[in-house]
Amino acid sequence: MSEPNVMAGITAQQMTTSRLTTRVLTCGDAGATPVVFVHGNVSSATFWEETMLALPEGFRGIAADNRGYGGADKQAKIDATRGCGDLSDDLAALLDALDIERAHVVGHSLGGSVLWRFMMDHAERILSVTQVAPGSPYGFGGCQGEDGRLNYADGAGSGAGIVSPDFVQAIADGDRGDSQNSPRTIMNTFYWKPPFKSPREEDLLSSMLSIHTGADAYAGDSQPSENWPMAAPGKFGPNNMLSPLYRDDVERLYALANKPPVLWIRGADDQIVADASLFDAGTLGQIGAIPGWPGADVFPPQPMVSQARAVLSAYQSAGGTVEEVVIAECGHTPYIEKAAEFNAVFHRWLTG
Repeated sequence: MSEPNVMAGITAQQMTTSRLTTRVLTCGDAGATPVVFVHGNVSSATFWEETMLALPEGFRGIAADNRGYGGADKQAKIDATRGCGDLSDDLAALLDALDIERAHVVGHSLGGSVLWRFMMDHAERILSVTQVAPGSPYGFGGCQGEDGRLNYADGAGSGAGIVSPDFVQAIADGDRGDSQNSPRTIMNTFYWKPPFKSPREEDLLSSMLSIHTGADAYAGDSQPSENWPMAAPGKFGPNNMLSPLYRDDVERLYALANKPPVLWIRGADDQIVADASLFDAGTLGQIGAIPGWPGADVFPPQPMVSQARAVLSAYQSAGGTVEEVVIAECGHTPYIEKAAEFNAVFHRWLTG
C-alpha cells in the first residue's frame, strides 16, 4: 500500500492517546482555536487536508485516522455493538491528548455518524458541529420512516453483509486500476458527481486503500438471516457499527442541556447518503439489483436525508440551533468537489 503524500503545510505524526495510537494531521498555530475533522468510510484524514489548509486565520486544523483506518493501530478493533461509541470515545481521548478542552468538530459521512454520538456523550467539549453529508442518526440501511424503525428485529439488510466482497478484495489487493468496481471507479462515480476528478486523485485513492480489511475490520463480519437479503450485522468493523441494530437513542440529542449549534451541509446530487441511496439494500432491491426484494411495505429505501431533517427539526424545537445548506450540482463530498462554495459557508459558520 502506498502512503498518501502529505500536502505542504500539513504536519503528520503518530500520536498515542489513552485509547489509540494513530496518525494525526495538523496545521496552523498551536494556540489557535481548534477545528477537529472526522473522516468518512473507506478514506482517511488525508481527505481533509485541503480544507484544513484553507481555514481562516486564528483556527487550527486537526484530523486523525479513525480506528480501523490508515495509520491507526491495526490491533485496535471497532466493537460494533457499541454503535459509534468506540470512535466517539477515541475522539474525546484525542482532545485529551492534545490538551484541548473544547473544539469545533466537523464530520463527513461516517464521520458525521460519529458526531451524532459525540454530541450525546461529550456535548460540553463542542464549540460547534458541522455535519457534511452525515449518515442518518438512525444508522445506515435496514430501517424505514422518519422515525428510523427497524425493518427486521435482527437488522437484516444492514452492516457488513451487504458490502460487495469483490470491492473489499480490491481494497485488500491495493487495486489502483479503473475496472467497473475498482476503488478508483467507485470514488470517481460516487464520492463526487462526475465528471469531477480531484487533482489529488492518486493520494485520495491511496487513502481509500489504507482502510484495514478483514472479518474484524472492513467490511466486518456478518450473520445469516431468515430475512431478506439473508444477512444480518456482525459485531466488528465500521459497517456493522453503522447498522441501526446498534444505533444510539436520538432522544438523547433533544435532552442535551447545552445544545451545540449544527451546520448541515450536503450536495444536492449525493448518491451515497440520500433518500434513495445506491448503497442501500432497499433501493437496490427496488431497482432489481438484489433479487427477492420483499417490497416497499417491508423493506423500502431508507429515507436517510428525511430522517436527518426530522431529527434536526426536533433538535431545533428542543432549543438547538440548526442551519441547512444544499450545494447544487454536487455529490457526496462537497468540501473537495465544491471547495470554494463549501468554504464560504463553513468559514462564515466558524467565524460567526
